[in-house]
Amino acid sequence: MSATLPLVSITVCVRDGVDWVDGCIESLKAQTHRPIEIIAVDDGSVDGSKERLLAWHNPEGEVPTRILTQEAKGLSAGRQWAVNESQGAWIAITDIDVRPEPDWIAKLIENIEPIDEHEEVVAVTGRTIFRHGEDIVSRVRSAEIANKYRSRPRRTSLANGPCSMFNRESLLAIGGFDPSWYHAEDMEVSLRLTSEGGTIVYAPNAVVQHVPELESSRFLAKRARDARAHTRIIRHYPRRKRRGPDLDFIGSSTLVLTVFPMWVTAIACGIPFLWSLATEPNWSWENAQTRWQTQLLLLTLAMMVVHEFILWRGPLGVVNRGALTAGKSTVIEIIKIRNLTMRWSIALWRGLFYGIVDAILGKNGHSPMFSKRRK
Repeated sequence: MSATLPLVSITVCVRDGVDWVDGCIESLKAQTHRPIEIIAVDDGSVDGSKERLLAWHNPEGEVPTRILTQEAKGLSAGRQWAVNESQGAWIAITDIDVRPEPDWIAKLIENIEPIDEHEEVVAVTGRTIFRHGEDIVSRVRSAEIANKYRSRPRRTSLANGPCSMFNRESLLAIGGFDPSWYHAEDMEVSLRLTSEGGTIVYAPNAVVQHVPELESSRFLAKRARDARAHTRIIRHYPRRKRRGPDLDFIGSSTLVLTVFPMWVTAIACGIPFLWSLATEPNWSWENAQTRWQTQLLLLTLAMMVVHEFILWRGPLGVVNRGALTAGKSTVIEIIKIRNLTMRWSIALWRGLFYGIVDAILGKNGHSPMFSKRRK
């Protein structure tokens, strides 16, 4: 690394996060790396975030801090405006509900040099630690994120939005952040960079702390947005077209997806058996063993066993077991986890549905499906 450290532009966007503004900006100004600049964008907030941000505006300070404001255009539009206004050779992105450790940027900078002649480091991504409270939602989220990062390789496929840094020239060369994208802008940019032969390096010591996700409604809304956006990613970047490492940050979602259809199948299989049990006055197990209702009952029971396996074993099991705190492995806690997992699965299916609609209509970053036919 050269003796002169590069200027890093740290960018953050906010919409309606007034309670998080001060803590985030303070943690950014406390970075040990120098030189840095901070560019914060308010994306149409109506809760006072804009005014709270503007109080930090100080372009001439020891850490130059500029506040930009726009109508509600979305995170991608806000990120790209900050990129366009930046002066740094490297551009770091984070979220307003994140508190980077003081050496976050310094640890990212330590990893910008390639380890061989085949590497072109275009981005470095750190590690996000989700804080948690005593509630099930924040504990599940904290355990899930920790599990995702546990086995992440040095060369990775995703520069995560809360904790990453991009080479400015490389980012602009692939078009930066497209304002039309619906969510998952970090994944889209990452895949474009790796498709051009760039390398994204994972730096586990570059840590940011995420505030707890306490409300189930917020947690489920985010999971639905993830699923909706991932339909665009998978459609535009199928495995056969991707270069570099495979997607390594999907986490528990694939398993969670199976929970809702599995329960629907189990219920559909069990109802005929229960109906025959309730309506036949001379019903007996001996006579029922050869009937199709019994076969459906056995299938239902098998589905229940599979459901329990998914909940408590494998990758999702690691998350659920990690969400149980010492002394709280009670029936009530287990029921809460089962309930959250079911709602999580439904949210993912809802997001996939809207993602398919986006693809059909050519909205939210999707290329039109039927453009060639129209021609």
